[in-house]
Amino acid sequence: MRIIVADCSARYTGRLNASLDRAKRVLLIKADSSCLIFSELGSYKPLNWMTAPCTLHESVPQCSGNERAVNTGIVEAAEVDAADVAGDDALDDGCIPEKVITVCADKSDDVLAIDLWHIYSDQMHELGIDPGLVKDGVEDHLQHYLAEQIDRIGKGARLVRREYPTAIGPVDIMAIDAEGNHVAIEIKRHGGIDGVEQLTRYCTLLNRDPLLTPVRGIFAAQTITPQAKVLAEDRGFHCLILDYESMKHAESDTLTLF
Repeated sequence: MRIIVADCSARYTGRLNASLDRAKRVLLIKADSSCLIFSELGSYKPLNWMTAPCTLHESVPQCSGNERAVNTGIVEAAEVDAADVAGDDALDDGCIPEKVITVCADKSDDVLAIDLWHIYSDQMHELGIDPGLVKDGVEDHLQHYLAEQIDRIGKGARLVRREYPTAIGPVDIMAIDAEGNHVAIEIKRHGGIDGVEQLTRYCTLLNRDPLLTPVRGIFAAQTITPQAKVLAEDRGFHCLILDYESMKHAESDTLTLF
């Protein structure tokens, strides 16, 4: 990872034309040559960027004559015309940038040209292999714990299976309640109207099967919007709020050898 702190300006040309006026910013250049430009304030997202696959070239413009190309350590530098790359800023008072970084998309004509007017810091860091983000409380975890604690939908309920297959996709959980009726459960972290519509499609299809009907629906989520709750109850579904922390630390009733 290369991290550059510099006064810079930038221009993006291609599918969208955009520009950044000169200001102090942070540039992140990854090993795959992708480049991201960040500012101190505002959104966590970069102001502008070029993602891989792409090719990065770096040059040091000169006031006159041929430029002196340099090696970035990521790709071999290419000679860049200072007048073309530096843009109008380079013409002010005869000033030109210290360096010019040009990142070209490999599969399109998109180009991100960055003029570095003053470089405060330019450092390389070897980050190594990242193990990746481990998320806690995703829908799969909610499904796992509810399947283990199926009595949360009602005393005497029994699990049929997780990911119950249908012609239009798997139902998160299929269960049987104390009265012997099938129950289709749709699980979301944050329940909205789309989730209710999804459960509606499953129940409509499942109730056509004489071996399963009647099938009732339960819409289960950590949070459910008021609009989704009204729609679910209007269609005869029960809304179940899932307390993930409580489910996570509850003892399972599943029999084990040890």
